[in-house]
Amino acid sequence: MFVALDLRSVKTIRLSSLGLTVLTAYVVGALLSIALAVVAAVWVVQNDVLADLELMERAGNLTNEIRFDADGTPLGLDATAADLDWLYESLPHETAWRLLDAQGNVALVSKAGEAFWPPPGSRVRLERETFVFRRNGMALHGATEPFEHQGRQWFVQFATSERLMKLIQQKFALPYLGTGIGIFSAVLIVAFGLCAYITLRYALKPLRDISEAAAAISPSSLHARLTTEGVPTEVSPLVDSFNRALERLEQGYRVQQEFLATAAHELKTPLALIRGQIELGVSEESRATLLQDVSRMGRQVQQLLHLAEASEPQNYEFASVDTEGLVFDVMRFIERLATQQGVKLQVVVEPGATLVRADRGALFTLLKNLLENAIQHSRAGSVVQLRAESNLISVQDEGAGVSPEDLPKLFTRFWRSADRRDLGAGLGLSICREIATVHGWDLRARRGAPGMIFDLSINPVRK
Repeated sequence: MFVALDLRSVKTIRLSSLGLTVLTAYVVGALLSIALAVVAAVWVVQNDVLADLELMERAGNLTNEIRFDADGTPLGLDATAADLDWLYESLPHETAWRLLDAQGNVALVSKAGEAFWPPPGSRVRLERETFVFRRNGMALHGATEPFEHQGRQWFVQFATSERLMKLIQQKFALPYLGTGIGIFSAVLIVAFGLCAYITLRYALKPLRDISEAAAAISPSSLHARLTTEGVPTEVSPLVDSFNRALERLEQGYRVQQEFLATAAHELKTPLALIRGQIELGVSEESRATLLQDVSRMGRQVQQLLHLAEASEPQNYEFASVDTEGLVFDVMRFIERLATQQGVKLQVVVEPGATLVRADRGALFTLLKNLLENAIQHSRAGSVVQLRAESNLISVQDEGAGVSPEDLPKLFTRFWRSADRRDLGAGLGLSICREIATVHGWDLRARRGAPGMIFDLSINPVRK
């Protein structure tokens, strides 16, 4: 019998988890520390480092355990050293000590006697160091420790056989060392691992709270913001960036809501008029009015579509654009409207000007809208000028312009000035601003003398 397993219901391990990453790094670090400790211990044992340290320590202890008489003559070991004095009596072939004066003469010697030490005539080591010598074919390790007593220089030498050292290391030191490393490893993995887990749990709790708060944000609560209280310093910039993204999202959502409400209002009035006239009967006199209303609504719908397309960057196809060729194409298209309004067109184009990255169709619409706006606000016989340079394109008219109070409203959707002569929907300049924004350009309006000037900065300097 086969059982079907739905793999979609199986929760996969989140390898990108911050907590898992930190714990993994901790475990790897702990294992590496243990490995280094084991390697260091093996190296210390194999190179007799512990043995040499033990020899030096024992020789140093003997300098404090030797007893002198009132005249400064050495007598033997102090009573406090009786706990180890048996070692020299029971194992005279394995360990011994002696006391030398400044000339290297033996003043005191342990139970093993002089036969334990190198024969007479051998080099006497009167420096603080360890040394090795052989006796009866057996290797012995020794250490020398100098000290002073009543102004006289003395040297204590302690030595033990290599076989006794190996016995102590292999039967006692190594087992205890291995046990110590094992206990250390267990404490390191368990105790510190538990501390790391608890620390991570509390450290990541603010992140879980932020995640829950972010998941609760909906279109009806875009005003909500994530708090940085209690958040780790390293994560605070991410929370601040998310809050700024929410602000932009809220602003865009509000603009869309206002856009829909205004569009509905703009289309509602002419539709109501058309409906009323149809219900009352269409006469020859009202036929022209109806066609004018339908034409206006068609233009509004067309501009709404252009605005929607201009707001979506994926609708653009960027490439290199010949500025001079584009400008003259726009001028040929707009020439008939200028002739109807009695407005003259003047063009100044920098030779060889090229836009490295632009959508030709979108830029055509932008320049067309700017020129249409300038022509509609110009009086008969005036001039509309278009100047195109490598980094700046400007359109200037000789109309009445707008008041300083209305200047910030020029790019507002559906806004129309009081002296506007056409039946536009008030979306042309908004479309221009959207196209410029997607390209990363800057479109601004300023009052001229006379008229208005629209400047399109291709490579704007951000402040």
